[in-house]
Formats: sequence, C-alpha cells, structure tokens
Amino acid sequence: MTPGSTNWPDHGGRRAALLARFGLPADHSLIDFSANLNPLGPPAWLSDWLSGAADRLAAYPNPDDETPARAIAERDGVLPEQVLVTNGGAEAIYLAAALHAGGRALVIEPTFSEYRLACAHYGLSVESLRLRGESFELDVDAAERAMAGTTRPAALLFLCRPNNPTGTMVAAETIERLLARGLETGTTLVVDEAFIDFSDEQALTPLLASAPNLVLLRSLTKLYDLPGLRLGYMLGSPSLVQGARDLQMPWSVNALALGLVAPLLADADYLSRTRTWLAGVRPGVPNAVRALGYRVPATQANFMLLDGRDAAEAEALFAFLLRRGLLARHTHNFVGLDGRWLRLALRDSTDNACLLEALAAWRQA
Repeated sequence: MTPGSTNWPDHGGRRAALLARFGLPADHSLIDFSANLNPLGPPAWLSDWLSGAADRLAAYPNPDDETPARAIAERDGVLPEQVLVTNGGAEAIYLAAALHAGGRALVIEPTFSEYRLACAHYGLSVESLRLRGESFELDVDAAERAMAGTTRPAALLFLCRPNNPTGTMVAAETIERLLARGLETGTTLVVDEAFIDFSDEQALTPLLASAPNLVLLRSLTKLYDLPGLRLGYMLGSPSLVQGARDLQMPWSVNALALGLVAPLLADADYLSRTRTWLAGVRPGVPNAVRALGYRVPATQANFMLLDGRDAAEAEALFAFLLRRGLLARHTHNFVGLDGRWLRLALRDSTDNACLLEALAAWRQA
C-alpha cells in the first residue's frame, strides 16, 4: 500500500473502513485511540434519563425554550443571548463561516480539516498559517500581517485551542493581541475550544466582555462521550450570535440533545472524575512514549501527536498497531502533517498500557 495514498477516512472512529483497507476481518477486536472521547463513558444516569425521555420525541423541539442556553450561560458566566446551541461543534463551525461568506479566511494549521471545508462551502478564500517547528508554535507577527493582508484584510481567523491534532495551546495573552489587531483589520477570531474541558488552561470566555470580534466554539459530546448525540454551542456578542441564529437551519438541534444540556452541565461529579483521570494520564503517558524514543509534542488535550519520522514509517506503525488491536488516527488529511504523524487519544490505564507495550514492541522489531 502506497504511503499517503488516497481514501483514508476523514475522521477518527472509522473502524470498518480501516479494517477493510488493511485486509483485517470486520470483527477484529480494537481499542479505539483514534477518537478523542472521554474514556469514562457517558454519565451513569444517562440510560435512565433516555428511557424516560421518549415523550420528547413526539413533538418538535421547542425553539422558544431558553433552558439550554441559560444553563450554558450560567456555567460559562455569560448572558443567555450570547449562547447559540448547535448540532454539534461542526454546525457552529459552519455558522461561523456563513457569517463571513465570500470573504477571506485564515486558518492556523495543521488543524481540524472542517474549518477549510466550511470556508469552501460558503465561498471564502483560505490562506494557511503554519505552526512552526516540531513544537508547533504560532508566529504571532506573521498572523498579524496576514490579518491585514496585502489587498484585503481577513474576515475571520480560525484557531483551535487546544489544537487538534497537535494538542498544543496558544496562550490567552496571544489571543488578546490578535483580537486587538483584529479590531483594526475587521477580523473576527473564531477559536474552537472543543477540548478546553480536557485542558489545565482556562477558557477564553472572560475575553468576550471586551472583544466583540471573538467567537468561541464548544462541544459537549467529546467531554461526555456522546458523539452520536451531536451537541455543541457558540459563544459571542449578542449581535453576532443573533446573526448566526438567523442563519441556522430550523429544528437544527434535536429535542433529546436540548433536554440533556442542563443535566449534563449539572453533573459536577462527572467533571471531577474526568479531571482525576486526566491527572493520572497526562503528562505520564506522553512522557512514557518519549522514553521509548518517540517524539511527542507537549499536549494540553486528551490526546497526543506521535512523530512517525516519515509517511512510510508512520503508515507501517499504523498497520502494526491495527493488527495488534489498537486503532490510531492517521494524519494524511491534516495540512502540514502529510501522514508523517499519528494522533493517539489518552485512555484508561489498561488501554494505555496496551499502547505502551505495542509501541515498545515496534521499537524492538
């Protein structure tokens, strides 16, 4: 199989396609390190809640129900009119692009490919700003110059914090500097904080009070291990959020998702247990991988990026792990990574031990 060849799945968690690609049976047992989800699983009370929520499916979602937005606003310290609940983080990304249709966009890369896809969907031209070196640092001066542009300023800038797939974090002070420049150039900063709950750093929510050109995107499905539910939200100024609401498709968010916002956010014990788990695996697991001789950038997320040296060796390692029952995430569709790296989620101690054993075996092979 040619390294870097086409038809790799665009997202993690695509077991069937990858097993078929490598000639493995559909029932091949796998531990999924390709999807960055909470290994604690959904909250224990969720099954009972769902069994009692069947009546919600007999009516359209209530577009006037402010309960979800109020729950988010209370948790994040903003006004309800600064909150828009969305059909997963993906819809929030597309709405952010829709607000600037036809403009010029900057994307800090390598990063989540959905930003480029959303821009293409709404006719935005895209300029890539590459993170520098093996530690994936942002060149702030270059970003400021790109915001101003040579012929026209950028309408928006997409930045992921902590970044997917690198796990690296742009400091809040840097974001403030970019926001100030954005007020001069007319640039909106769209900061995707889908993984902020897995980070030790603070969210950027307090900056909303003084930055009308800031949009924050969040996901609840990663934290609570509910990717099939599709539940996210957007934060911004009341006028910007209203503009996105005007562009949102009717009945975009289903009734079950809307009903779950408040009880999910109220589960303080689940968040506490998640933080306890994180403290036990980060930075311990990345450090253990480095001790085996692999390059792994510092991560502030619930995943790590592993340098495979080149695309051919990374693909060979991917296949080796897959045959041992461990599904990694390829990086062929991340601009600037070009298949050379593998992204690996942090999981529970048993699964992480299996990964470390396999990575050690690869080094000895």
